Amino acid sequence: MATTWTSAVGKACGALLGAIVNRMALARISPNWLTFIGLLINTWAAALLGMARAENQQRMFLYAGLVIIGSGFFDLVDGRVARATNQVTRFGGFFDSVVDRYSDAALFLGLMFFYAHGGRSTYVLLSAVAMIGSVMISYTRARAESLIPQCKVGFMERPERLVLLIIGCLFNHMAPVLWVIAVLSNITVGHRIFYTWQQTKPQRA
Repeated sequence: MATTWTSAVGKACGALLGAIVNRMALARISPNWLTFIGLLINTWAAALLGMARAENQQRMFLYAGLVIIGSGFFDLVDGRVARATNQVTRFGGFFDSVVDRYSDAALFLGLMFFYAHGGRSTYVLLSAVAMIGSVMISYTRARAESLIPQCKVGFMERPERLVLLIIGCLFNHMAPVLWVIAVLSNITVGHRIFYTWQQTKPQRA
């Protein structure tokens, strides 16, 4: 029964998403604009995090978490709309990747501002380490794939990071989330460096 309900919900969500994508395709909405709108929404979430104070932290973090969920919709549909309207381009993929980095950095900057205002310098530094690790995950993959065919090793990709940030916001437990992202993202970077070193050994030989 559980499997039946799960598949039914999955089919319903897929059908709804397909209908939305089709409407957007008929309206000839540019997928790059959808990507940019996602950035604006994530910036709004970052502003909510930065404006949070001790007396309203739980409420502001909850709002920010809901806004991040909303921005995920645009992350989900921009590529689908591009394929549905035959607007898949190399620039589109590049633009999407760049905007994702800005979106990630904005959220961490919002957290850094929140912790700085509260005088919690340890968590300002932790947020910075998490932001650097998040950016470096993408950079190491892009740089590695200029040398080897593929470098997708490691765990802490962008979807996992966003899910963790959403959980931290919704349940007002951001500190452990930042520790997990800071540690695992930089471990992933190290893993990709080691993997690329292994893969390039035959070339060096």
